[in-house]
Amino acid sequence: MDRVDLLRVFTCVVDMASFTRAARMLDTPRSSVSAAIRELEERLGARLLTRTTRSVTPTPDGEAFYAHAQRLVMDMEEAESLFRPGAAGVRGMLRVNLPARLGRLVVAPALPDFLAAHPAMQITLGMTDRPINLTGDGVDCALRVGALRSSALVARPMGELTLVNVASPAYLARHGVPQHPQTLVAEGHEAVLYASVTLGRVEPWEWVDAGGIQLAELPGRVTVDCSEAQIACCLAGLGLIQVPLYDVRAHLAAGELVEVLPHWRAAPMPMALLYPHRRHLSARLRVFADWLHGVLSCHVLGT
Repeated sequence: MDRVDLLRVFTCVVDMASFTRAARMLDTPRSSVSAAIRELEERLGARLLTRTTRSVTPTPDGEAFYAHAQRLVMDMEEAESLFRPGAAGVRGMLRVNLPARLGRLVVAPALPDFLAAHPAMQITLGMTDRPINLTGDGVDCALRVGALRSSALVARPMGELTLVNVASPAYLARHGVPQHPQTLVAEGHEAVLYASVTLGRVEPWEWVDAGGIQLAELPGRVTVDCSEAQIACCLAGLGLIQVPLYDVRAHLAAGELVEVLPHWRAAPMPMALLYPHRRHLSARLRVFADWLHGVLSCHVLGT
C-alpha cells in the first residue's frame, strides 16, 4: 500500500475500534488491514495500537499520530473529490454530535435519505446535551441550541426553535389555567424546573412582551437536567414547562398536553452548526450541513 492508503486504514481502525469492523468498512480482508498496520508501525518505528480480545485502542503515540493522519486523509479525499462529479464525489467519515432529543426524533429517522444520496459516506453520530470539545473529542461538527459562548469555532446559523408553554390536562384541572405569567406564583402554579448543564443553574421562566424579555422564578418540586425528563414529568402532571414546539407537537395533537399563555411565549432559541475553522470546508461537511438545514426547516422550525 502507498502511504495514504496506510493512513486511511489506520484512521479507520481507530474510528471503528476494531480490525474486523475496519476491514468490513474498507471492503478489504482483515489480514490486509493487519498487514497495513504492521507496515505503518515499522515505517514509523512506533507502536500505534493496543490490541485486546475485545477492542483496539490507540497508544499515546497512536493518539498523537491519529490527528495528523486524519487531516492528511481528509485533504487527499478532498483533492480526489474534485474529479468525482455529483454525490459520488463526497466520501469518507463525518463525526457529528447532536442534542439528544433532536438527534433521536428528527435527524436519525431522516438519515437513510442522506446516506442513500451519498453512498460513499459514513456517519458517526453522537447525541448529548452536554458541552463537548470538538477537537479533543474528534468531532467534525456539532449542532447546538441556545446562545453561544465566544469560541474559535465557526458557527453556521440553522434557524430558530419556537418555544411554547405547556401543561397536562390533569395539572390544569388541579391548578387552573394560568392567565398571565406575572401572576403564576400568586395563582399557585409550579414548574418542572430545568437545571441547565451548560450554565449550571435552574433556568428561569421567560416570556416576551412589549417591554422585551421578562424573567420570573417559579417554584417547583422536581428538577431535571434533560428535555426527555422534563417532558415526562410534565405529562405526569408535575408542572408547567417551556419547551421547543417540535418536542411536544405530537402530545399537543393527541391532547396529552395543552398550550397555555400562548401570547407570552419565550424568545425563540437559535440553532447553530459548529465546526473547527479550516481554510477549505470539506465537501462532506458542506453537504451534510446543507442537508441538515433542510431537515430542520421541514420538521423543527415553524410556529
